[in-house]
Amino acid sequence: MPVTELQDIERSTVRKVFWRIIPYTFGLYVISYLDRANIGYAALEMNRELALTSEAFGFAAGIFFIGYFLFEVPSNVALNKFGARVWISRILITWGIIATLSAFVQSATQLYVLRFLLGVAEAGFFPGIIIYLTYWFRAKEQATTVALFTAAIPVSYLIGAPLSTWIMDHVSGFGLSGWRWMLLIEGVPAMLAGFANFFIMTDRPENARWLKPEEREWLCRELKQDEAARRNVKHLGLVAAITDPKVLFLSAIYFIYQVGNLGIGMWMPQIIKGLSSSLSNFEIGLVAMIPYAVATVAMVLWSRNSDRTGERQKHSAIPLLVAAVALGATGLVASPTVAMALISLALAGIYAFKSPFWSLPGLFLTRSSAAVSIAAINSIGNLGGFAGPYAIGYIKGWTGSALGGLLFLSFLLFLSFLMTWFARMHNASEAPAPLVGDGARTPNVS
Repeated sequence: MPVTELQDIERSTVRKVFWRIIPYTFGLYVISYLDRANIGYAALEMNRELALTSEAFGFAAGIFFIGYFLFEVPSNVALNKFGARVWISRILITWGIIATLSAFVQSATQLYVLRFLLGVAEAGFFPGIIIYLTYWFRAKEQATTVALFTAAIPVSYLIGAPLSTWIMDHVSGFGLSGWRWMLLIEGVPAMLAGFANFFIMTDRPENARWLKPEEREWLCRELKQDEAARRNVKHLGLVAAITDPKVLFLSAIYFIYQVGNLGIGMWMPQIIKGLSSSLSNFEIGLVAMIPYAVATVAMVLWSRNSDRTGERQKHSAIPLLVAAVALGATGLVASPTVAMALISLALAGIYAFKSPFWSLPGLFLTRSSAAVSIAAINSIGNLGGFAGPYAIGYIKGWTGSALGGLLFLSFLLFLSFLMTWFARMHNASEAPAPLVGDGARTPNVS
């Protein structure tokens, strides 16, 4: 086949796959994060109505991740067994049902139970999608595609901040207060998406009827060659993939990182309210959009640079240092404007870390082993999602200010920076795997 014809097939295939997979999975992840993080906005009214202390709210926000931790790996194993189309649909429907039921809680205990079950229901979604992307994209496109998918996290806050607070301020009736309507309304899209996903998602390239036969053949061949070209990687069984020392080390890094990341996310509305008590709920939502807008741009640009240079480890470490310094400085300034600028810089670092980090398991593991390891890393690491909100809640209750907890989170992010910078992802005798070799580039989707 002439080179020009192959190039045309490559361009058309990559473009079709990109626009079919990335916007759709992006939308699903926006729904996911909206349902797990909207409790931060609900707290502006919910804490008073349910008589929740700072410690109780921190526990409610964090217990989600206990359920997430316990069922993450089993859920990812089930995804490999039943296929992404069926299992992702199941995840979406069950978490949507639980998210809507959260609108009717009458006590702290009921809130704890449903938040735990929400974590159980959603477990496996993120690592499942990360692995799903490897079925469709070559390794040299990995950081950018993951970044465009995970950009849904800050975007969900961009959407969720004004949407959630607007619903709370303007929707009422049937004896339900604004925060209850917000949880109810925002839980419905997950259920609808779950039913739709069964008909939309395609498990593997060989099943993609929306690709021409020559495009399917080219993509399958490229992905097989991509996997075969990776040297110096290990294939591990289920237990070994979870207990490998490098996997456990990455899990520790991600745990410490998540303490800082999710601690900020859950408490952001109350941090902003502490900076200016005159703001309405909706105005708090508008202010909260700013840091996440900055973070969205930063994570995409930084990940594109990681793909362009083919370097992953330093691209994972440096953003953590930026976040640690900015977050520590936030707790020391008095000006609300300066504080929000520093929080924006901190979140930019926090989100820029994500995509290069999820490329690290591929430096030393095969794709099938990395699937289990990514689930294990995400599962263990997300326990930091319990520790972070709870730690800030405890410190806020002790000091009377949520900003005091930012110094603690800053220290943890700096520790994760040191661990990432000095980690050894290759054996001394090994050359880096082509997964992140020179010449990596971003997908051409134009």
